[in-house]
Amino acid sequence: MTTPVWLKPGLIGVGVGAVALAVLGFTVGGWMTTSKAENFAASRASMETVAALVPFCLAASKADVASMGIIDKLKVARRYERDDIVMEAGWATAPGAERANSKVATECAEQIIAAS
Repeated sequence: MTTPVWLKPGLIGVGVGAVALAVLGFTVGGWMTTSKAENFAASRASMETVAALVPFCLAASKADVASMGIIDKLKVARRYERDDIVMEAGWATAPGAERANSKVATECAEQIIAAS
């Protein structure tokens, strides 16, 4: 049996097209691997959790009778020390949680400093 003349160029075209499709899909098309998608989802969930819990932190800071002294400490503290101050005050502990969230504390401290 002889192979048709068009078979070899056709198979080369299919191969080149498949490679081009994969390259374009992963670079421009928005395709991603499973691990990259899971990392993206975890990062996004963490950001949304922080955004949801910061209002509780701000409310706790306003309700605390010692908040003025703590806010004064926040103003003079270095940026990397601020989250520890907020966590020690207990403002970054979500309702029902056992311990404070450092990302919530960092964002809360930034918003407290910006508001004062």
